[in-house]
Amino acid sequence: MVNEYLSKPLPSEKQQQDFYQKLRVRVHNWMESKSLKLDSAGQFVFFAPDLFHLLTRLLLDSRIDKKSRAYVGAGVLYFMAPIDLIPEILIGPAGYMDDVIVAVYVINTILNKFPREVVTEHWAGDEDLLKVLGKLAGSGNKLTSKLPAGRVIKRFLK
Repeated sequence: MVNEYLSKPLPSEKQQQDFYQKLRVRVHNWMESKSLKLDSAGQFVFFAPDLFHLLTRLLLDSRIDKKSRAYVGAGVLYFMAPIDLIPEILIGPAGYMDDVIVAVYVINTILNKFPREVVTEHWAGDEDLLKVLGKLAGSGNKLTSKLPAGRVIKRFLK
C-alpha cells in the first residue's frame, strides 16, 4: 500500500499553486470575519500559508545542505503536527501563531547561513520577505510574553 501511494505523481505546479492561493483566500476571509488586522495577532495567521510554502520550497532546494534541510523539515512538521503549543484543532486558524513563530526562527537561521537570494527566490508572499520577517519577529516577542506558554516558546526558540 505504501509503494502504491508513493508511486502516484505529485500534483502539478498549477494544482499546488491553486491550493496555496485558495488557502491564502480562506485565511484572509477568516481574518475579515473576525475583524483581525495585520498589525495585530492576525498577521501571524495571514502569513502562515506564505511561510509554510517557503519552508516546503526550501526543503526541496538542493543548494541547501542536508543538516539545514532537516532543520527546515522540522519547521514543516511543526506546522503539520496536530498537537503543539497552540493547537489549531482547539482554537482554529489563530492556532497558527506558534507555527509562524517557529517558521520565522527557522527561516532566519537559514538566512544567516545561505545567501539571501537562495531563500527569497522561493518567497511567494506579496510583501518583501525581510520586512515580513522583521514585523513577525518583533511582534512575536511581544506576543509570546503574553501567552501562557510564552516561556516554553522562548525556551524552544533558543
